[in-house]
Amino acid sequence: QVQLVESGGGLVQPGGSLRLSCAASGSIFSFNVGWFRQAPGKGRELVATISSGGSIHYADSVKGRFTISRDNAKNTVHLQMNSLKPEDTAVYYCNANSLRWDYWGQGTQVTVSS
Repeated sequence: QVQLVESGGGLVQPGGSLRLSCAASGSIFSFNVGWFRQAPGKGRELVATISSGGSIHYADSVKGRFTISRDNAKNTVHLQMNSLKPEDTAVYYCNANSLRWDYWGQGTQVTVSS
């Protein structure tokens, strides 16, 4: 069992930046990891993923603005978010998955508003 704890969310003005972190209680070396988000009244959507082999995928809506990274030695995953827009407002969730397991964090709120 791996527990994921997100941090770094908050209130930011449009155009600002935030860095989200996800700390895992165990090794995530063999897991694909990623960030998802859910805005009020909408379904959960993929933001960015990075595979166990290092392959990265971004949603079109965040390409060029967000950067995902992982540190297997520290069992952490980060999401650097720049040029934030009001439509980025959502609860952001960390995910770690493999063929056998699928873990989610509790989420961290990101609000982009002036």
